[in-house]
Amino acid sequence: MAIKYKVIERGEPGVAGGGEKKFYATNVLSGEKTLAGLTQDIEKISTVSGADIRAVLYALVDVMTGALADGQNVRLGELGSFRISISSEGKPKAEDVNAYAIRGAKVIFTPGKAIKDTLATLKFEKA
Repeated sequence: MAIKYKVIERGEPGVAGGGEKKFYATNVLSGEKTLAGLTQDIEKISTVSGADIRAVLYALVDVMTGALADGQNVRLGELGSFRISISSEGKPKAEDVNAYAIRGAKVIFTPGKAIKDTLATLKFEKA
């Protein structure tokens, strides 16, 4: 199976009128795998029931949410790790930086070796 892509035209960010436009490849999603779909797939290749798989996956989401909210890095073996990253306003003096300077937070995922190996061997096909 190959990752499908299409070609799009983009202008230069921050340049009035878009500046010099260039063409880039962008991936075309082929669908979505939901928690229910993952549960069914795992159920087919294991002896664990769907109800038990769902219970563990939902519990994992709950536990991960709490750990990330506590500022912990969550490492899931070969899957990879999740951590919180924050962005803030720049201030002229260190003592001016406080919680109000923080603009937002996001989750950063760092893939494990198995996923990195998969990324290195992907094949691409124009849509």
